[in-house]
Amino acid sequence: MRITCPLNGERDLREFTIMGSVDYLDRPGQDGTIEALDDHLHLRDNPAGETRELWYHDPSGTWLVVTRNTVTHEILSTELAMEVGK
Repeated sequence: MRITCPLNGERDLREFTIMGSVDYLDRPGQDGTIEALDDHLHLRDNPAGETRELWYHDPSGTWLVVTRNTVTHEILSTELAMEVGK
């Protein structure tokens, strides 16, 4: 699989580390219960279809948001994580 890094162009999958769904960043606050933290860490969705995931490009030290289809593995888009939501 090839992934396009916005800074370095098309790169091999082995240069990247997937960190999971972008939704994973919405973790319970300090006032959350231990059960909420346990659910956040261990109960993950496994959706079929389009997902937005956080990936790390090791050589450039860059965080990316990758939109891909988990059924076909097609990469639909890549964005620098620091520019998402701007």
